[in-house]
Amino acid sequence: MNQQLIFFVLFIAVFYIFIFLPQIRKSKKQKQFRESLSKGDKVVTNGGIHGKIESISDLTVVVNTGDVNLTLDRSAINMEASALINKG
Repeated sequence: MNQQLIFFVLFIAVFYIFIFLPQIRKSKKQKQFRESLSKGDKVVTNGGIHGKIESISDLTVVVNTGDVNLTLDRSAINMEASALINKG
């Protein structure tokens, strides 16, 4: 009985460390990124649209794609375009 309890607790701990903890860290990092957005940043949306931030409010971002200004929810911004260039 005691060995089964120890095994179960260790299983839960390993599961937490390898599954939940990385997801929590990623979520915090993404939230920090979205809060730090500023006018003039070059960004990529979740849909793959590249553009430059023209204005920001609490919930929305206006992104200039060259021809069109798009009003998007802040959560639609995925990453900085410079981060994409540095990876490639």
